[in-house]
Amino acid sequence: MTRAHAAATLLLAATALTGCSSSSGAAPAYDTPVLKVTGAYIRQPPTPDMAAGYLTITDTGRQPDKLTGVTSDVADRVTMHRTTAANRMEPVKAFTVPAGGSLVLRTGGNHLMLTGLKKKPTAGQTVTLRLRFAESDSLTVRAPVEPATYRPPS
Repeated sequence: MTRAHAAATLLLAATALTGCSSSSGAAPAYDTPVLKVTGAYIRQPPTPDMAAGYLTITDTGRQPDKLTGVTSDVADRVTMHRTTAANRMEPVKAFTVPAGGSLVLRTGGNHLMLTGLKKKPTAGQTVTLRLRFAESDSLTVRAPVEPATYRPPS
């Protein structure tokens, strides 16, 4: 092998290895939120204009995220609420999804309110929810409509 050939081979190898390094300064993928939605459902509403939604968002990443908004195909508006110690609903602008933990939206606690229903959802149908986050890409969830008496498995 000639010196020129050896130098070219080393230069090519160094260029290939440089392409593998992260010079952008971006955090490795495991340092970003990794979100998964489970247990989503909408309870069949007793009135034609308002429904409640429930789900669990789990973050298996090392950074927290925030649920900042929700939209739906069946409602003019979806708002996020928490239930206070006095058993009152309060709207919130965002919910934190803790790193390595879960945000649980459930009856008697944090939940979604779908208002301005275009058509009252009935048991057996599916409702599409689009979840927006501060850091992560949006997620689309298809939530089944359950009977008003439905209790999720614990």
